[in-house]
Amino acid sequence: MALLSDRLVYPAISAKVTILLALGVAMFAHSPGKDSMNPKLADEPGFTVIGIEARTSNAQEMTHNGVIGKQWVQFMKENLAAQIPNKADATPLIALYTDYVSDKDGEYTFLLGARVTSAAQVPAGMAARKVPGGRYAVFTSEKGPAEKVVVETWQRIWSIPKGSLGGDRAYKTDYEVYDKRATNPENAQVEVHVGVK
Repeated sequence: MALLSDRLVYPAISAKVTILLALGVAMFAHSPGKDSMNPKLADEPGFTVIGIEARTSNAQEMTHNGVIGKQWVQFMKENLAAQIPNKADATPLIALYTDYVSDKDGEYTFLLGARVTSAAQVPAGMAARKVPGGRYAVFTSEKGPAEKVVVETWQRIWSIPKGSLGGDRAYKTDYEVYDKRATNPENAQVEVHVGVK
């Protein structure tokens, strides 16, 4: 499948990048584009993702014990996308954040995988998670180096005042979509879907 070639952005998501992402550290100056602070609100149907998961927190991601970067490396090195059965359509990769204990400061589960049509067959070492249907604020990153634009998008999300997303953040499930727009890691565009109440 073309979307799973080694040219994709996924290997570019390093441990350093995911630490910055998880912490929202202001490492890059950013001039938002005209739509960057205005997410698109969407009522989305639920779906299921199969992939590898780990429990973590932003505090843990700040240390050498962070797991998100290691998840990306393992997923790509072992070509785990090819082992996921029942992938939906042209299936982009999904980076899922779920089971929040509280908010961005508490623990959560990170799952990296693909959208599927059925969770009847879950490979050993993987898990299936349902992404609940509901209202999501959808942010589209600027185009640019993946490690920069993904971090900047999360920084914008964390800087938005409470209630400005069309509702407060639900802290149930958020996810990133890596599709054909992310095939060139030097000029990638990623969607971030943030659950709102």
